[in-house]
Amino acid sequence: MLRPTLLGALRTLRPPTLVGAAPVQPVPLSASCRLSQVWRTSPVRSLQLCSGLCAGHNKWSKVKNIKGPKDEARGKMFMKFGMLIRIAVKEGGSNPDLNINLAHLLEQCRSKNMPRASIDAAVKSAEKAKPAAQHMFEARGPGGCMLLIEVLTDNNSRTHQEIRRLLNKNGGMLSDGARHSFNRRGVVVVPAQSVSVETALEMAIEAGAEDVQETEDEEEKLQLKFICAMSDLNKVRGSLEGLGLQITSAGLEFVPRNHSSLDQEQMEAASTLIEVLTDCPDVVRVWDNIQADS
Repeated sequence: MLRPTLLGALRTLRPPTLVGAAPVQPVPLSASCRLSQVWRTSPVRSLQLCSGLCAGHNKWSKVKNIKGPKDEARGKMFMKFGMLIRIAVKEGGSNPDLNINLAHLLEQCRSKNMPRASIDAAVKSAEKAKPAAQHMFEARGPGGCMLLIEVLTDNNSRTHQEIRRLLNKNGGMLSDGARHSFNRRGVVVVPAQSVSVETALEMAIEAGAEDVQETEDEEEKLQLKFICAMSDLNKVRGSLEGLGLQITSAGLEFVPRNHSSLDQEQMEAASTLIEVLTDCPDVVRVWDNIQADS
């Protein structure tokens, strides 16, 4: 059997001789337990572990902890773009030459590196999609902040119940009148690295914009938002391009008229609420009037 053979082989190995130690008498082995001459005379190879070969788990850790969440966020972003395309097609048709909102939206998709095939599929899907209703829920969040929750759904009752449940579970509540804290405005976005805030303010006056705000995108990169009247969106965009600015996106947004100042604890609670609302499949976008307490 294998076990006696291995034990016999181990017994034939001579341990290092210790000073003052009694000699160890070899244990006689039966003929059936003796190893072949090849096994007994072959040199024993030592096993050396290389740190580079033992680091495979680090690579998977990076994939799981970095690439995984990024891919998930990227997928969610593309899903939201698909919903926005569906709304734009519903309102103005699938031809971007005749639908300026769709044209702006498709440009945003390209700026976020959404694959061309995915964009085309989203437009075709929007043309064939079942009728769906677009709603805006008004809510109050932690610290008294105001939220506008835009949804696209084919089941109003289900979506209403889900939005109410998410709000109640995360420190919010439906609240009529929240929309009065926002204005519908045209917004042209440019990278903050391309121009300073002071220069941007001068350009805003020249281009006909009302204001400039410094914000962060989904990847926490600084960007500048040129705020203008809805009817002036294309004019402001063209003027900024003529001044040499690279346009990231242009479209209509809800811009806060006044801000809610939150402390750290309230900010964390509000961030959690906005995150769970955004993850809801029927939610297209969430606007807020939050301002961090300095």
